Amino acid sequence: MRLLLFGCTGFVGRELLPLLLQAGHQLTVVSRRLARGYDAERADGRLTWMQFDPASSSTWADAGLLDALNQADAVVNLAGEPIAEKRWTPTHRQLLETSRLETTSKLVTAIQACATPPKVLVNASAIGIYGSSLDKRFSESSTPGDDFLASLCERWEAAAAAVPSAVRQVTLRIGIVLAADGGALGKMLPVFRTGFGGPIGSGRQWMSWIHRSDLCALILQSLTDERWSGVINAVAPEPVSMTAFCKQLGRSLGRPSLLPVPAPVLQVLLGDGAKVVLEGQQVASERLDTLNFSFRYPDLASALAAATS
Repeated sequence: MRLLLFGCTGFVGRELLPLLLQAGHQLTVVSRRLARGYDAERADGRLTWMQFDPASSSTWADAGLLDALNQADAVVNLAGEPIAEKRWTPTHRQLLETSRLETTSKLVTAIQACATPPKVLVNASAIGIYGSSLDKRFSESSTPGDDFLASLCERWEAAAAAVPSAVRQVTLRIGIVLAADGGALGKMLPVFRTGFGGPIGSGRQWMSWIHRSDLCALILQSLTDERWSGVINAVAPEPVSMTAFCKQLGRSLGRPSLLPVPAPVLQVLLGDGAKVVLEGQQVASERLDTLNFSFRYPDLASALAAATS
């Protein structure tokens, strides 16, 4: 398939792009970044790089994106500023919204105008759409929450769902992605390796996670399997509490995990963004069960063993 990819050059893209190439697909990658580190993948001519900010006011036609879209069989859109890495100042909230909503709405508008629209749009969302809870269990049929992140995800999904009916649209509500070279785990590993790691906040909050390899495999399957459509929770079968996560991480590293990180410390660093770490949600995927998706890392022990080996 000829794939047009947005937001696929960061933490997830480092594994996703080689997987898609290995599967025989031809890739056009749209990114604000220069094409550094992808020379080997480009060598056989199946990877084209377009440096462009898809959320900008510049016209897509001038950037050549409309031509690329007309030639694409499928589109993957993972574009969005990281949620929990900075304080949620008014300026950063605007960036969180613009990077998701503007990119997705411009993409869908372009698809609507296509003479030959792509057959599939795989669009990211997040489990933050459910809000947070210590006792509720959420699935794809659960109603959205009422906080900022839930509202953002709800608008993000609505923008993607406006594609023409002929386009099979998949919305992946992604949980905490685990791999050693980035994301939440990448930040926790240096501390835990020194023996000073421990639960963040109360430790009771839920962590609904997925190993990066499984997320990439899930994206690959959603592109080619016509049974996949609508909302799917991209989470492993076994969500855990923050305390249980930290204990397992300590065991995987052979280090203690006893020193808690007080919530006020994180709130000072991240402001409202700390909510993503201090509050959580227990999320299951009824859709992945019915689609018979096979996880490579279905439990936390195997996922952390792979990530820390």
